[in-house]
Amino acid sequence: MKKIVILGGGESGVGAAILANVKGHPVFLSDSGTLKAVYREKLETNNIPYEENNHDRARIFEADLIVKSPGIPDNAPLIKALTEAGIPVISEIEFAGKHTNSVIIGITGSNGKTTTANLTYHLLKTAGFDVGLGGNIGHSFAEMVAVAPHEYYVLELSSFQLDGIEYFQPDVSVLLNITPDHLDRYDYKMENYIASKFRIIKNQEEEDVFIFNTEDKNIVDFLKNKELLPNGITVKMQTEDPSKISMDGEVEFDLTNTTLKGIHNRFNAECAIHAALSQGVSAADIQRGLEGFKNSPHRLEVIATIDGVTYINDSKATNVDSVYYALQAVEGPIVLIIGGVDKGNDYGAILPLIKEKVKGIVCLGIDNEKIKATFSTIVDEIVEADSMEMAIKKSCKMAKSGDQVLLSPACASFDLFKNYVDRGEQFTEIIKEFKS
Repeated sequence: MKKIVILGGGESGVGAAILANVKGHPVFLSDSGTLKAVYREKLETNNIPYEENNHDRARIFEADLIVKSPGIPDNAPLIKALTEAGIPVISEIEFAGKHTNSVIIGITGSNGKTTTANLTYHLLKTAGFDVGLGGNIGHSFAEMVAVAPHEYYVLELSSFQLDGIEYFQPDVSVLLNITPDHLDRYDYKMENYIASKFRIIKNQEEEDVFIFNTEDKNIVDFLKNKELLPNGITVKMQTEDPSKISMDGEVEFDLTNTTLKGIHNRFNAECAIHAALSQGVSAADIQRGLEGFKNSPHRLEVIATIDGVTYINDSKATNVDSVYYALQAVEGPIVLIIGGVDKGNDYGAILPLIKEKVKGIVCLGIDNEKIKATFSTIVDEIVEADSMEMAIKKSCKMAKSGDQVLLSPACASFDLFKNYVDRGEQFTEIIKEFKS
């Protein structure tokens, strides 16, 4: 049996270690940081040897195969050394994909993939399918394959996860959009990021399905003069009536009594509906699923209305395109909380919406100079905050009855917060304290 070393001891890495162990491989997990207690307990329960706060290079280089966390870039010195030594390095998604024959629906895109994955899962679950949700959200794909296998898997796939695949082949792939994001990981070259996203169809064949945004310039341009092997289903960002979805001019779905508001969520819903229909889910079950769907936290989540001011948590909006859709969906006037770690943002696309709807901006970050310079000529009031509590207090001073306070940062969170979840939870907790 191959000796397998897992690099990274988070959800992905521990899941891969459990799968390797179940399949009888000698396995060792190595993490340069400290493991969370829950993951340490899983490893010990399964008698999987591990190390933390260290990388034992001698032991790592004994591996026949490396499964690495998506958080570790390909240009990390250790990964480069392993590659040069001829030791294959793959992702957890690739590893788990080798050990299941179940139907896989893979969903990627710069924005909307979490909502679309959750909704696709919910539609199949509502129809009685045996389905698991994982990848970049939910449970580790590998751990599900190892200990709780399903007939269907819906996987949210980040570009980082797709970078580590060679033979992974989803039965249905969904590519929602490609807008600038994570460019620091791709040598600040958009073409590298685009190519990463398109790895989702790398191994698809004629019998497979590829659902994609036919109005996304980066997608359309990439597909020019390329032969598309899988069965392509195109979806448009229609704006006529965001509450209705027609399929081939016949089947109509109604989003009026759902939580899926705005043009972007209508688009996400249509992609999820196509994925469900491709697996034989009935129109009646889809409509029932749409009406019973609740989106994940931190995605245009209305927290409370206090003294006529509505507070909305959109902490998951870590890039400019996400903020564009948030501003499009939320009625003005808006006090916008924005900022964090800039990932090479170009704010040009949201300038018209900022000018039209935003009455004030609270910059939430350590370095706010770019935001202030960009919006100072079109927004009357711009202030700074270095904590969530301060940001909310300053927002409250700006907002009047009928206004919306929108946390939609357009940036990564790790200058002031652990992650976008921590950022959103702090926002939510403080608002709820105000309400009480």
